[in-house]
Amino acid sequence: MTNVIFHPFTPNGVIPAPPSKSDVHRAVICAALSKGRCTVSPVALSEDIQATIRCVEALGAKTAVAGDTLTVDGTHLFENKTAVLDCRESGSTLRFLIPVAAAGNVEATFIGSGRLPERPIGIYTEALPEKGVTCRTKGGLPLQIGGRLQSGVYRIPGNVSSQFITGLLFALPLLEGDSDIILTSPIQSAGYINMTIRSMSKFGIEVDMTDKGWHIRGKQHYIPTDYTTDGDWSQAAFFLAAGAIGGDVTVTGCNIDSSQGDRRIAALLREFGAEVHQDGGTVTVKKAPLSAITIDASQIPDLVPVLAVCACFADGVTQITNAARLRIKESDRLKTTAALLNALGGKVIELPDGLAVTGVRRLRGGAVDGCNDHRIVMAAATCAAGCEGALTCTDAWSVNKSYPDFYRDYQKICGDCSLLSKED
Repeated sequence: MTNVIFHPFTPNGVIPAPPSKSDVHRAVICAALSKGRCTVSPVALSEDIQATIRCVEALGAKTAVAGDTLTVDGTHLFENKTAVLDCRESGSTLRFLIPVAAAGNVEATFIGSGRLPERPIGIYTEALPEKGVTCRTKGGLPLQIGGRLQSGVYRIPGNVSSQFITGLLFALPLLEGDSDIILTSPIQSAGYINMTIRSMSKFGIEVDMTDKGWHIRGKQHYIPTDYTTDGDWSQAAFFLAAGAIGGDVTVTGCNIDSSQGDRRIAALLREFGAEVHQDGGTVTVKKAPLSAITIDASQIPDLVPVLAVCACFADGVTQITNAARLRIKESDRLKTTAALLNALGGKVIELPDGLAVTGVRRLRGGAVDGCNDHRIVMAAATCAAGCEGALTCTDAWSVNKSYPDFYRDYQKICGDCSLLSKED
């Protein structure tokens, strides 16, 4: 195990946003489904993205990387009629590709590591057998599927994870008949669904919104295309929040027209009271007195840890609600975010579906558990912008799951950190 020490610092600097992990996942899958040769760039080879790349290869695609450009050749996709798909710890990879493999009539076994085998897949194991797909599981992973997916009406809850809807959206255009996805509960993380539909449209697929969900015409064909990915608002949020807490940080490459729901970070930091300037794809955030706000996190769950960090430095009590889904992420992020901040001298109360954070102006530093969760470790790094002393965090390399260049970019905004093995 490797720990990381974050020292107090004054954030200052300009950095580019890394490529959006969510956008890259979608582009890689669409490119493979195009049955042609496509490029996707820029790409950062995080562990989650590598999982998706390896899984489309297991289904018959070929890939190659040159610099930050990924080439995907889907000519032979689905020619492998049996496959083992190791999704590692990537929930997106797992949930996106289960219906895709079923649409290709692949006898597929899905495996994973970390908490992924425990994360919910019941929506598929309930819905897919009604549409010609056998599902064999003891409640999680490994999951074995067989049979060709059939078109029709899919009734899906919208309040568990948008990833299930995205997986169906990818697969249903490939089928012979038309299909409808009907929501049985209000949608959460709607921005990710919009991102999926936007990505598919660039590869020639049409999806129609209805009063209750989406209508997907069958017999469509993904068209090979070269795809340019957005910058990642979710990752930029950690640096922008550091600017709000204690400095002056600029992040470039943030598309203000992006489908990413996490682009709301700029508006939320402004609502906290930070000085926020946006000029095209460039966002600058400067320190200013912060005041507590109320945050509905239903559409922005990934921002909750870093928003809770900001709330520690805001006068009053910040209420974060509608975030119960965070309990089934890489860690129980409501519990682990509260534990992180309280260990550093914060005042955080864990609620059933959110957090209540009382501002304390400064954190004291100390030792915290990264919980093998990339967003908890990056939230700890952000805390250092307002800590009186150093903080030591476990599981330093968990950031590789989504942001392999995090420490390099952290240093570009004057972040002071050092990595050491547990033995050290």
